[in-house]
Amino acid sequence: MSKQTLIEVRDLAVEFVSGDQTQRVVEGVSFDIRRGETLALVGESGSGKSVTAHSILRLLPYPLARHPSGTIGFEQRDLLTLDEKQMRRIRGNRIAMIFQEPMTSLNPLHNIEKQINEILLLHKGLRGKAATERTLELLELVGIPEPHKRLKALPHELSGGQRQRVMIAMALANEPELLIADEPTTALDVTVQLKILELLKSLQARLGMALLLISHDLNLVKRIAHRVCVMQKGQIVEQAACDELFRTPKHPYTQMLLGAEPSGGPAGNPPGAPLLQVEDLRVWFPIKKGLLRRTVDYVKAVDGINFSLPQGQTLGIVGESGSGKSTLGLAILRLLGSQGAIRFQGAALENLSQQQVRPLRRQMQVVFQDPFGSLSPRMCVSDIVGEGLRIHRIGNAAEQEQAIIAALQEVGLDPQARHRYPHEFSGGQRQRIAIARALVLKPALILLDEPTSALDRTVQRQVVELLRSLQSKYNLTYLFISHDLAVVKALSHQLMVVKQGQVVEQGTAAQIFADPRHPYTRQLLEAAFLAPAVAQ
Repeated sequence: MSKQTLIEVRDLAVEFVSGDQTQRVVEGVSFDIRRGETLALVGESGSGKSVTAHSILRLLPYPLARHPSGTIGFEQRDLLTLDEKQMRRIRGNRIAMIFQEPMTSLNPLHNIEKQINEILLLHKGLRGKAATERTLELLELVGIPEPHKRLKALPHELSGGQRQRVMIAMALANEPELLIADEPTTALDVTVQLKILELLKSLQARLGMALLLISHDLNLVKRIAHRVCVMQKGQIVEQAACDELFRTPKHPYTQMLLGAEPSGGPAGNPPGAPLLQVEDLRVWFPIKKGLLRRTVDYVKAVDGINFSLPQGQTLGIVGESGSGKSTLGLAILRLLGSQGAIRFQGAALENLSQQQVRPLRRQMQVVFQDPFGSLSPRMCVSDIVGEGLRIHRIGNAAEQEQAIIAALQEVGLDPQARHRYPHEFSGGQRQRIAIARALVLKPALILLDEPTSALDRTVQRQVVELLRSLQSKYNLTYLFISHDLAVVKALSHQLMVVKQGQVVEQGTAAQIFADPRHPYTRQLLEAAFLAPAVAQ
């Protein structure tokens, strides 16, 4: 191992054991991580990226996981042979990790100060005033505004970007030599992604640490990585300098990944009569204070929004987290109270009771961001897709079964799998099930709330093409809420840019993408599409 090499992985293999079954998920993986550089592991879900990275810190579910071959060299020692006490001295101290979803990694019952102080106590022996001062330094380092006011905050009181910054602060508490970042920006808006990315680059330069980035977002990799390893089915199929790999990819799988960006334009349906009309829609949440809980102000989540959406068209709604996108969608579906006019198929919805709205719900369906969270784990696919048919009493049992089979075929799933459960499917397949559940009722309008944000680029492209083909075939109308502007561009006829509950720009998608007028729109587009030069 040279002086410039920090980690040396050679011929690594990982197996998972379940009863008599053994599954090899990583096979013959070799790479180096040099001091101060960024190495990216890229590939689709299930390619072995996270398993490989977790092996470095021995975070796999041992003894169900094992390493039949391979070494992981760190300072002339093989990390796979160290005992647990020796590994504890390295984890969080010499090698640290930040995870994809900070809300599941942070303790919801402990404030930020306590969680960072715990790391400082374990590895540095700091406590009391010294620990608090160091915690404030770390929060300031990662760009948390007014850190002294955030010390007592619980995780749910912070935004997604702030929670990720706290995770980075915890990882950097002991100034590690290697930081492993496992999909650190997947769930964040494009502008927040860019800020986190710039933060990681500046911290790396300041602290001189190496960075192992795990990602399926090739735009992110292009912005920050020095070298890239492409993984497929547990093996590294290509390894090269970042600029070389993006300029001249050699392996067919790498070429496929680079070509997986959603492309093309929306379905070519001619606009029909107005299906949905919204006038001066408002959703204000009261802020109550004092002993008598009097209303002193309002959070204006949606504040005076107007639009008209023709049959067969897609309205893309974009903006950062907290801009009011999802609140707007829920208000239109009458799942949240609101003021203002909502007309659907010519009927006014704003004054209808929930009982009066219920028959219309057959015509207004929704597909949520996280298919695993929106599908009941206790119901098989047939029950999930057919639930709406039973609620609206559409057809007899045999007719319902045929409708379920037809809906699964429409979304490209094998009807024979309808008796299986959600956990037996991949993320992309689960999202297809969610689309089938909406489609089976033959609705006029489908609300798509971040339906591709949790999926790999290759799967995103498949889902985009599926949604486009279904719109063409059935003249469907979509309300498409997303922070992924590449997907929005591929699906939307109209575009609405929302900031702090208000529309800042509105018009045809083609016109706004070609010539954005508002500074906020330009900021979103620059964060999404303008990749800086590859890291040097």
